[in-house]
Amino acid sequence: MGKIILYHGSPDKDIVPTFGFGDDKHDYGRGFYLTENFGLAKEWAVCRPNDTNGWVHKYELDTVGLKILDFQKKDVLFWLAELMKHRDAAGSKRYRMLAKKFIEKYGTDTSGYDIIKGWRANASYFYIAKEFVRDNIDLDILDELLALGDLGIQYCIKSELAYSKLYEIKEELFSVNYEEFNEKYNQRDITARKNMRDLVNSDANKVTNVFSTLFER
Repeated sequence: MGKIILYHGSPDKDIVPTFGFGDDKHDYGRGFYLTENFGLAKEWAVCRPNDTNGWVHKYELDTVGLKILDFQKKDVLFWLAELMKHRDAAGSKRYRMLAKKFIEKYGTDTSGYDIIKGWRANASYFYIAKEFVRDNIDLDILDELLALGDLGIQYCIKSELAYSKLYEIKEELFSVNYEEFNEKYNQRDITARKNMRDLVNSDANKVTNVFSTLFER
């Protein structure tokens, strides 16, 4: 893959990506999150409801010698299991019990990877997760649902080696207007959830090959 350009949207103008920092409850756990999509980075920079303008930081990442786990190359169930490790989609007893079983079956050991690449779990993801665990979504439409969610692909920098290969191009720091791009962020989510609900309620959703049947295999 070589050198790639990535963007990080943030409310903060000054950032120093540091190994060991971050929140364990983010999509892939603790790490520094970036995207190849400049437009999405602008939206993510102002996704908080605080009327504050944001910033997009531009980086170059040298991927040579790095071990990358790409969830796009795996069955979507493995991606869902990874998110369930870190994020709570629902507080019901059923969800907690079944999510644990699901992780045991489909969870991936990510400890040996420098970078994790995969979809970003925005608000529309939680709609999918809750409906999936409730057996309201057929496995056959899961990939299509995620495409409708327009979640975007992100990179999570995990290892000390990966951090050492990440360089900010500081002269290309970009200021993001809150009103313009927060509206785009919200509209993307509204549109995604409408399209997803329409698919879930359509005849394409047979509701026969569902979440609970995974444990019968």
